[in-house]
Amino acid sequence: MPREVDRPRRLHRTDWMALLTGLLFVVLGILVLTRSITDPLVLSGLLVVGLGFAGLVAVIARVVRGK
Repeated sequence: MPREVDRPRRLHRTDWMALLTGLLFVVLGILVLTRSITDPLVLSGLLVVGLGFAGLVAVIARVVRGK
């Protein structure tokens, strides 16, 4: 059975909110496990600022994309 080579590849757009939020949680998890961050107030502040930054990048990417 021959394989179809004329079919174009379908690419999906990057979900910047999900990517940056995942990176944020990985980095915060590493910082907590290595005890670099011990204050819960600093941790929650970094979480809020990081999520805000991820949301801002996602909005800018959507505007640039034109959707």
